[in-house]
Amino acid sequence: MSRRLERGDRLVLASHNAGKLAEFEQLLAGTGVELVSAARLGLPEPEETADSFAGNAALKAHAAAAASGLPALSDDSGFCVRALVGAPGLYSARWAGPGRDFSVAMQRVRDAVAASADPADTRAWFISVLCLAWPDAEARSFEGRIDGSFAWPPRGGNGHGYDPVFVPDGDTRRFAEMDDAEKNAISHRARSFALFAAGCLPER
Repeated sequence: MSRRLERGDRLVLASHNAGKLAEFEQLLAGTGVELVSAARLGLPEPEETADSFAGNAALKAHAAAAASGLPALSDDSGFCVRALVGAPGLYSARWAGPGRDFSVAMQRVRDAVAASADPADTRAWFISVLCLAWPDAEARSFEGRIDGSFAWPPRGGNGHGYDPVFVPDGDTRRFAEMDDAEKNAISHRARSFALFAAGCLPER
C-alpha cells in the first residue's frame, strides 16, 4: 500500500503564495491534516530550474521536506496559451515580474497573442502538478489539467493569478467570477488534488 499521511500530521505547503495557501486550506478542510506554509516556517524559496512542471514541483517539495523535517506538498502550475505555443507555461509567475503583478502578466499575454501568428486562436489551459515529498526523499506526483479559453478583458475579483482571463470549457464565466467552491470543484488544482487525496490523504 502507498504511504499516506495520517490524521494529526503536519504538512508543509512548499509555497509563499498566499492565494495557493488559502486554496489548499479549503481543499484540506476536514481531513485532519494540519497545513503550514513554507513562509510561516521561514523556509527559503528554491530557484525553479527544472524544465517541466513535474520537475519544479519535485524540486520545491524535496527542499521543503529536507529543511523542515516534515512531509511537504508543492504545486507547480501554469497558464498555457496555444497561440503562444504553450507560453507563459513554466514561466507564468515570472511574466508577472518581480512584484508578482498579474495585471502586468495578463496584459503581456494579450499583447503576445495579438502579435502571434494566429491571434484568433484563444485556446488555453491550466496545468497543476502536485508533489508530496517526505524527509527521507520518498515522493509521488499527480497532474491535473483544465482546458478552456483566454478571454479579454479581465473580469472578476476572486481567485488569483490568471483567473480573470480564463474561461473553462462548459462555462461562460472567468475563474475569477466564480466563488471558491465553484472553482475548486473543477480547477486544474482540484483535479491534481483529487488524485493526491485518493493516494495520500488519510482514509476515511
